Amino acid sequence: MNTLVNVAIALTTLSFSIWVLLLLLWGNFWRCDQRLDEQSLPENLDRYPAVAIIIPARNEAEVIGQSVRSLLNQTYPGPLSILLVDDQSNDGTDAIVRAMARENQNQNQQPPQHSLDVLLGQPLPAGWTGKLWALKQGIAQAQSLPEPIDYILLTDADIAHDPQNLERLVAKAELEALDMASLMVQLRCESAWEKLLIPAFIFFFQKLYPFGWVNQRRRKPQRRQEAAFWCDRACSRRSAASIPCAKP
Repeated sequence: MNTLVNVAIALTTLSFSIWVLLLLLWGNFWRCDQRLDEQSLPENLDRYPAVAIIIPARNEAEVIGQSVRSLLNQTYPGPLSILLVDDQSNDGTDAIVRAMARENQNQNQQPPQHSLDVLLGQPLPAGWTGKLWALKQGIAQAQSLPEPIDYILLTDADIAHDPQNLERLVAKAELEALDMASLMVQLRCESAWEKLLIPAFIFFFQKLYPFGWVNQRRRKPQRRQEAAFWCDRACSRRSAASIPCAKP
């Protein structure tokens, strides 16, 4: 009996000590205070760099329309090329986006320098995972565009973007001379299971990568990159764009 009590006391003490260390020394990991402030958007940049947006998609017919429309509605005043990489979908994902591309060409609502195209992905080669292979093809296509691009934005097919999202993201990268800027999306949390699991997932993620530490340049670059790749939107300079798509 005494042995069990001693083991329980030891485990309790160890757990308590770990939590004390986390709370005192682990970058205030519980705080969600790293944001792109709405007031931080400058009135004008001296130059608005050319951006290519790459969306890997496989069987995303239910959500792709909302996502692509939110990108077409960006207020970004610079050149913008949106490229959907269709990763062997069989639900008509590519047809939906092709129809949107034709509509975009026939309307004058978007700036003329905003384009939308679809790239049919090639079969998956050995040694690659599907999403990384789609991203690699998209990056290669973006880098072959007639007009050189300055930034590549990688985003998922189920994300709806705020109209000023890209403008703020590029402004932050330009004003702070960043090679990469990434954002975590606001995850849907409506059903009972989502309300139970999503907060726990975010809490665990923050313990792995305290957001305040990730944004400190003195921290190890590898740790910042790992956190960025876990996020849902990553905007990187063209010179750094091959990093997240290295062959595993």
